[in-house]
Amino acid sequence: MMNMCAIAEMVNVCKYYGKGAGRVDALVDINLTFSKGEICVLAGPSGSGKSTLLHLLGCIDKPDQGKIIINGIDTTNKTLEKLSSLRIEKIGFVFQTFNLLPVLTAYENIELPLLFKGEDGKGVLKNRIDEVLEKVGLQDRKHHYPREMSGGQQQRVAIARALVTEPAMILADEPTANLDSKTGESIIDLLLKLNINDKVTVVISSHDSVVLDRIEKVIHIFDGRILQTRDR
Repeated sequence: MMNMCAIAEMVNVCKYYGKGAGRVDALVDINLTFSKGEICVLAGPSGSGKSTLLHLLGCIDKPDQGKIIINGIDTTNKTLEKLSSLRIEKIGFVFQTFNLLPVLTAYENIELPLLFKGEDGKGVLKNRIDEVLEKVGLQDRKHHYPREMSGGQQQRVAIARALVTEPAMILADEPTANLDSKTGESIIDLLLKLNINDKVTVVISSHDSVVLDRIEKVIHIFDGRILQTRDR
């Protein structure tokens, strides 16, 4: 039975790559609960398994063993295709490389998830997009293309795109890795603010000290295993 305060649970989750002697254990017996409205960091060096864990949590990939429950839905026996609506409606993604479409403006990039979700009505879409642009401080950049914005501004667009569907959980994979420390700090400030004001669960994967010093709950991962959890 799922913890009623949890937005996501991972029970005895394992993920492997390859077979036989060449098999790599990417994640081994992971048991984690992510509560509604919390913010935490999955910390570990490159290759530790934190991005793999984030992909499983976001239903981008499936575990080889174990159970993952998202927003009360047991994803175990569902295909990735069947989970597409859950991904679109309940999970927002922020990537290290921003993943913005260069031929679209900031407004149009943010609009995409709403179109995939099947939202209609130009007035409704415009109001929602303007609302998240205001939250990330980019109202004056709505008609700019990615090439016309700084790295920090592009990441703010990516966060707005993740936020626009009003997800239950935002997953951010190394969101400060391609930014200088000052800009990275501003991105963490924004994620903390959204976590507090919008009550959205935020899970970040990172080995950046800028992130680790700011977030109270840190889950340390090494060689696909949970080593310890720090919760100040």
